Amino acid sequence: MKIARLRADILAGLTSSFALVPECIAFALVAQVNPLMGLYGAFFICLITALFGGRPGMISGAAGSMAVVIVALVVQHGAQYLLATVLLSGLIMTAFGLLRLGKLVRMVPHPVMLGFVNGLAIVIALAQLEHFQHDGRWIEGNALYLMLGLVALTMAIVYILPRLTKVIPPALAAILSVGLLTYFLHLPTHTLGDMAKIAGNMPVPALPQIPWSLETLKIILPYAVLMAMVGLLETLLTLNLTDEITESRGHPDRECVALGAANIASGMCGGMGGCAMIGQTMINLSSGGRGRLSGIVAGGMILLYILFLSPLIELIPLAALVGVMFVVAQQTFAWASLRVLGKVPLNDVLVIVAVTIITVFTDLAVAVSCGIVIAALNFAWQHARDLHAEAHLEADGSKRYVPWGTLFFASTTQFLNQFDTANDPEHVTIDCRHLSFVDYSAIAALMTLRERYTKAGKHLRVVHLSERCKQLLKRAGMQAG
Repeated sequence: MKIARLRADILAGLTSSFALVPECIAFALVAQVNPLMGLYGAFFICLITALFGGRPGMISGAAGSMAVVIVALVVQHGAQYLLATVLLSGLIMTAFGLLRLGKLVRMVPHPVMLGFVNGLAIVIALAQLEHFQHDGRWIEGNALYLMLGLVALTMAIVYILPRLTKVIPPALAAILSVGLLTYFLHLPTHTLGDMAKIAGNMPVPALPQIPWSLETLKIILPYAVLMAMVGLLETLLTLNLTDEITESRGHPDRECVALGAANIASGMCGGMGGCAMIGQTMINLSSGGRGRLSGIVAGGMILLYILFLSPLIELIPLAALVGVMFVVAQQTFAWASLRVLGKVPLNDVLVIVAVTIITVFTDLAVAVSCGIVIAALNFAWQHARDLHAEAHLEADGSKRYVPWGTLFFASTTQFLNQFDTANDPEHVTIDCRHLSFVDYSAIAALMTLRERYTKAGKHLRVVHLSERCKQLLKRAGMQAG
């Protein structure tokens, strides 16, 4: 059983490494840096997170979501400033993990997760369309038909092979089969070598060649914070998704620390910054990768491609990798979310659609932030509407109110509207056994209510407060009685 597990992880890691190369080269080109910087980043980030991270089976590398945010920095200041930014973002990620803030991902609602997954699936699919262009123009004629045919053949192998055998991961079989077909038949199609030459030397640690001054810090800090935020978000959300698929539990804080260390190593050795990559993770998981070895193999193979195997890896047709990524996009998209759109509350539908669209047109950090804000506002609105109070007269002529719900900033108006200050008797009691006080707005609302009764010449008494509520009132200098 252990040998079978090792074999599955090795083959899955090999498959993932094939998918990592074109993505990292493309992201390096997006960031306007040498493609080798993307490959060096993939090697360090994939290897270190696989060895020391908190989520076995997850693949990390030089990610496009982080490449997009540093284009302006590279254009204005050069690649050396990028390396310093990667270093600083790694320190921020490490601090985030050491402070045990990874648990904050639990605050991401499920509709936001669905929108995140759907948005990235669309982004993965749209990114493949670039390979149907050459020098900025769409390919036509026989070249287009050949490309489409090879993509279709790749996808057919990926879908059909698992029904015949599970000895080899379908994505790996498809890439090798289409690669051998194009090589022996001398088919005129674009290969990895047409994107960039990936041969290079062993990366050597060195500090970025920049002036280490406060002025430099002012330049790189905003980019470093943004890179860290995007990287942590994508990593933690991908970790959650991996947990669901594998039905196991990862360790988000440990993953954050490992990701930070990996980015520091990458920045020190001339590599781009990176984080978890949902597309490559899905390839790894669907190929049977579950252990750390799959990520170690993927990262190690990247270095072997750079040092020794570039003539072979450059022969892989882009059509094969495009076909695999189209399948990944299809498998990543949460199709079940479409079936439940008419069955879940409208606000959840809004969150799913909003996060999906914002992810496609802006970036992950903005999308998730907007989704959380929308979900939080809806939560506050619903809880505010749920607050109500029962009122009845006592035998002694006084009146007792029994409010139910949560008193916080959004429900204070609803709370105050429950009381009839002008027509209530001289003595009024609020029984708070079913009322929770959350924030200072709740205390302010209670103080406002007491002032209203005082101005009306009446006495308000508050009873049955929880210990937490009593502490809040005490800090505010207000007595419960």
